[in-house]
Amino acid sequence: MQRRVRTTRRGFLGTSLGASAAVGGTAATGFVPYIPWTATAFANQAATDRPRIGCIGTGSMGLGDAVGHAKFGDILAVCDVDKDRAERAKYDVRIGNGKADTSGDYRKVLERKDIDVVSIVTTDHWHVKIAVEALQAGKHVFCQKPLTLTLEEGQLARAAAEKFPQLQFFIGTQQRAQKDQFLRAVNMVHKGLLGDIQRVTAGINGSPTGGPFPVESVPGGLDWDMWLGQAPKVPYRNRRCHYEFRWWYEYSGGKFTDWGAHHVDIAQWALKENTKGKGPIEVNGVDARHPVPFKDGVPTVDDCYNTAYDFSVPCRFASGTELVITSRGDNGILFEGTKGRLFVNRSKITGTPIEEGWDKESFGDDDLKALYNGKPFEGHKDNFYRCIREGGLPVSDVHSHIVAMNTCHLAAIAARLGRTIKWDPATETIPGDEQAAAFAARKPREGFEIPRV
Repeated sequence: MQRRVRTTRRGFLGTSLGASAAVGGTAATGFVPYIPWTATAFANQAATDRPRIGCIGTGSMGLGDAVGHAKFGDILAVCDVDKDRAERAKYDVRIGNGKADTSGDYRKVLERKDIDVVSIVTTDHWHVKIAVEALQAGKHVFCQKPLTLTLEEGQLARAAAEKFPQLQFFIGTQQRAQKDQFLRAVNMVHKGLLGDIQRVTAGINGSPTGGPFPVESVPGGLDWDMWLGQAPKVPYRNRRCHYEFRWWYEYSGGKFTDWGAHHVDIAQWALKENTKGKGPIEVNGVDARHPVPFKDGVPTVDDCYNTAYDFSVPCRFASGTELVITSRGDNGILFEGTKGRLFVNRSKITGTPIEEGWDKESFGDDDLKALYNGKPFEGHKDNFYRCIREGGLPVSDVHSHIVAMNTCHLAAIAARLGRTIKWDPATETIPGDEQAAAFAARKPREGFEIPRV
């Protein structure tokens, strides 16, 4: 029978602030006692002992995450620029239960001294600004993927994470918690059971096509100007907003970042190409198609989806290994090594190494613990709250995520330009190519700048 853990909120936060959280892959310093950590243990604590949470962004994914967070703490505030969505979260018995405060301005959540943790599940182009400001406000951060909209945003997020190492900065890449699929695949590659990896294919599907979409009146309750944030001010079109933002480069990277944040992340984790200074050195975007005409990498019409719908983008690493990011074939990751190959996605893992159990003696608790940065294997949010309490690097850490996102953004830039671009992983720059390098950052609308800490 598992021992029930009683941790006061003061102790919960005090331990996390006292422990030296890992930064950039280094181990936490100081001894932190092992605590068997479960959502049930949190749920059984008195209200005064539980972490207090603010949820920023309460669309479909935001609601799902909020339900998960509520197992570990008490949700005091919900925020969304769409008033209907905020109200829905407030009165959901699994989330706000009619008691949480609502707001359309995330800053009202960050300024509250009684909020310990924020969950950020907004559109992609808002993630880094809110996350950096949340760290500045002393909050632990859970942010959905993809964290960044541009290469520069990754550097800004990393600087903030390094400045506030006592705060957890966790990314919602939940595939890192799928033991029987992705963790097993990563472990097999790390153990060399497939031999030297020559090629990895990340199947991420293509963006939909659609449009032209008409200009419409902004729905009541939606703050369209706030929704746009740092992005250029444009008329409201229903298909630019909410879920469909993914298919517009103004707010996202299409499938390159939507699914790439998952599969490219796993691929580079397996290849050990996910630490600062790692990544591809060349990305070829010749084989890519967009649903609207482009000029110099910029869409020439503004009333249609514009992210790539058909592509195969090879990314070459200094080791010679090639990672192909493609819209074609099955969604999932194919690892091809000198000894064997395997395919993995969210529902299956296949190949001779799996069928013959090549890893039967090398995929136990210690192997999982190594993948979890010294923590025991457990659920995605369990790991987040454990790391808040104990310190240390979470399994879905911001540092490795930024390196994977660099690859995703480079693939999108190369595809937009329709050619090969170079990348210097050490300096995180695109050398000798002013046109491509100009896509590394975007000038935000005045008043929506991201803090530089």
